[in-house]
Amino acid sequence: MTAQPNIMDPDLVADPYRGYGLIREEAPVVLGTAMDGSPCWYVTRQEDVRAALGDHRFVTNPVTVGAADPRATILASMGVPQELLGYLTSTILDVDGIDHTRVRKLVSRTFTVRRVNELRSRVEAIATELLDGLPGHVDLLAEYAYPLPITVISELVGVPVEDRPDWRRWATALVTFDKERVPDALRDMVAHCENLIRMRRGEPTDDLISGLVTEHDEDDRLTDTEIVTMIFTLVMAGHETTAHLISNGTLALLRHPDQLDLLRRDPSLWPGAVHELMRFCGPVHITRLRYATEDLVVGGQQIHAGDAVQSVLVSANFDPRVYDDPERLDVTRRPSGRGDGHVGFGHGAHYCLGAALARQEGGVALRALVDRFPALALDGATDWVPMPGSHRLKALPVRLR
Repeated sequence: MTAQPNIMDPDLVADPYRGYGLIREEAPVVLGTAMDGSPCWYVTRQEDVRAALGDHRFVTNPVTVGAADPRATILASMGVPQELLGYLTSTILDVDGIDHTRVRKLVSRTFTVRRVNELRSRVEAIATELLDGLPGHVDLLAEYAYPLPITVISELVGVPVEDRPDWRRWATALVTFDKERVPDALRDMVAHCENLIRMRRGEPTDDLISGLVTEHDEDDRLTDTEIVTMIFTLVMAGHETTAHLISNGTLALLRHPDQLDLLRRDPSLWPGAVHELMRFCGPVHITRLRYATEDLVVGGQQIHAGDAVQSVLVSANFDPRVYDDPERLDVTRRPSGRGDGHVGFGHGAHYCLGAALARQEGGVALRALVDRFPALALDGATDWVPMPGSHRLKALPVRLR
């Protein structure tokens, strides 16, 4: 590539695997353009992505380093009202250091491996119930991949059953940058969360909202605004990404029947297969921008204090320096001693809080689906949402038999 890479480039959006792969092979770190048009360094090789994401000298809040804050510009372009910007710029994803540690610690116990393992039977029951109700021809994304994780995360957080369709509608407006719907969606989300907080103060239950309210009321470790942002961050992040892992993974297996056959013949391969699917077709292709707090070097490139860095997960997950034949889906592939063996869930301090839950839901959902329907097949064309930095289907039409 000769021109500076631009995350909004239609060619890069249409084929991120090839586009970011070309950038990766051009150089470890390349100067490009962020979503708001400001300059940023693209980090594309896995060793360097891990280094950048794991380095405490990079922060997510640009204000910390006196840099221009692109978030306000981007969010305003999405239709987010000025008075509501704070709810989207002060989430657990946007804070660093002791503030991030404080907030993360308050919710992390909900997503421990032990707690997630205790949820497995409930996730299996939800999958069975959803599969029982599916017709012979269905959009699997809308009728299975979305309902399963939103049910699980809603039960954990404490979102009532009758309100869950609203969350699907609000989340869709926000993640697809629907300018006409974003203002009302965000206002409704905030009002809904504030109402849930009031309800749990009056009648606590065994859910995450009640726990957060208790933390606030006992020692003020959380503000009401932080509780609101935590609720909708967890609900949105807790179902959007997992839904597209399930749908993307289903499509990948249907397009690679030899790998699907391996899983059917040897179910013990499923845990590793979920990791491989996250590497091969995970829905998150880039991380949020990070900002250097001091002069440093990444991938041999000098980065100056205040510079923005864009870590590209999709190119890191296909880095031939790490993987043999990275373009091949291989459900028998195993990590070489480096955690997940991929960076689909990120890395470092901001590693995905719900990764263990997402892996479990993905494995349960996919296995239940292919076990129930041995002749599962595509039933129409599939198209991808043209969204920079993300890989998600518009729909997944399948025939169940």
